[in-house]
Amino acid sequence: METNQEELRARIRSGDADAFGTLFDRYAKSVYNHAFRLTGDWSTAEDVVSLTFLEAWRLRGRIGAEGGSLRPWLLGLATNTVRNRRRAARRHAAAVARLPPPAEERDFADDVAGRMDDAARLDVVRTALAALRRPEREVLALCAWEGLDYTAAAEALGVPVGTVRSRLSRGRRKLTAALEERSRDGARDGGRTDDRRASVNRLAREGNR
Repeated sequence: METNQEELRARIRSGDADAFGTLFDRYAKSVYNHAFRLTGDWSTAEDVVSLTFLEAWRLRGRIGAEGGSLRPWLLGLATNTVRNRRRAARRHAAAVARLPPPAEERDFADDVAGRMDDAARLDVVRTALAALRRPEREVLALCAWEGLDYTAAAEALGVPVGTVRSRLSRGRRKLTAALEERSRDGARDGGRTDDRRASVNRLAREGNR
């Protein structure tokens, strides 16, 4: 019989490793998908999953005794983990920028060229999301892709429900604008713009659940 949510919460709070394993089995894939949609990188998403569940174990004592699914809580932790990684990456990049440049650099263009096909498949998503501010992108990822309603998304992000609604509305408008901009460049896309337009339109329509 599936463990009910309140029992699972109580067991995790008490440090029950088996219960925490159940939590991981239920929601690791959801956390992974959310992390990938925020980062666009499979390897980074895997790291985010590990860090998210480590943080969940560290903070297990803060889990309320009553409530429903812990999925929104985990997605909120994942969102914060992505933010922290980005801040760390910016600090690292700034430190590297202060180093003296190497005497010469090898051109890796040929090495990269063979990997472009896989990256092209994600092009439509990255192009659309690039038009959004981080808060809008996070709300879109939670509501449109993870299927959270406004209340659950607000819980995950620690913001009011009205804020979720307004961010999602702005995000959808920007997605539409990005789509129109991309369509104007369609002549260079070898006929793929229609497919991309359909994909982004679908993203823009979702998120009303």
